[in-house]
Amino acid sequence: MSSVIEATRFSVLDRSRTREGHDGSEALRDTVLLAQELEGLGYHRFWVSEHHGVPGVAGSAPTVLASAVAAATRTIRVGTGGVMLPNHQPLIVAEQFGVLEALFPGRIDMGLGRSVGFTDGVRKALGRDKHNAEDFAAQLTELLGWFRGTSDTGAHARPAEGLTVPPFVLAIGEGATIAAEAGLPMVIGDIRSREKMLRGIEHYRASFRPSVWSSEPYVIVSGTIAVAGTPEAALRLLIPEAWSMAYSRTHGTFPPLPPAERVESPGMTMTEKERGFYESGLVGHIHGTEEQVADELETLIKESGAQEVLVTTSTHDREGLLDSYRRLARVAGLAAA
Repeated sequence: MSSVIEATRFSVLDRSRTREGHDGSEALRDTVLLAQELEGLGYHRFWVSEHHGVPGVAGSAPTVLASAVAAATRTIRVGTGGVMLPNHQPLIVAEQFGVLEALFPGRIDMGLGRSVGFTDGVRKALGRDKHNAEDFAAQLTELLGWFRGTSDTGAHARPAEGLTVPPFVLAIGEGATIAAEAGLPMVIGDIRSREKMLRGIEHYRASFRPSVWSSEPYVIVSGTIAVAGTPEAALRLLIPEAWSMAYSRTHGTFPPLPPAERVESPGMTMTEKERGFYESGLVGHIHGTEEQVADELETLIKESGAQEVLVTTSTHDREGLLDSYRRLARVAGLAAA
């Protein structure tokens, strides 16, 4: 067992992906059940995401879903990966996380992203536009101020004020710079773009300013990891997401995950462009047997110096996904595994 891997925390981000033949309510219940399974295996955190108007994703209200997850678990940290701050007023976000922390003290994480709605229609419905993402640094400062009680508005965020909810910045684009200047932990992906990821981490560490939230840099690397009994079985876990991503890039909508068998069947036709996106979507992830994944993880952790790995795997085969997480827990040397 690698001492490098054993010294690293392992956590999970679940996007509540819908599966063909199953509806959104099933996807949300599966997310809660998965959190319970992963708590039993010894994973450190369980995060949920924010997506609006996406057919293939049921998770649209992450703080609501995080509350359900926290209520169904006892020890695992629960949070968001993330709340898209430009979509919301910072006061409302502070109040929501304040309520979560008050209900589940010492277990709540506040992962924050800077994306806005994916389509013009969603942005219009949210009352936002693409330019709102440019104000992320100011929105972040305001949000953290509500917890510290430093707002100059004369208002107070109840019950958030005085509580400590660890904030994390999802490092998309300028996110690494913003995280470093604010002195916050950073979540960076995708592990498929290794050189770009390593440059972002290097910049973050060089620019980091200690804060009341974090005295030193803290790096979480995120990406898809699939573990199975054979390399072929692990690769098949990647097929549904790769196909859905290829479909979204050619049709403009992200569909529910299909079973791998349907994607591989003769009846599944793809244009040359779709086929290119699909095949590209299968490349660069960490997947294989436990031994193969252990080797790849050791390389990733040594190269990045990351303190934590956030796994973001989605697939149609729920049992296959659970088996993958069980195998990864063994690779990681998690105590419960």
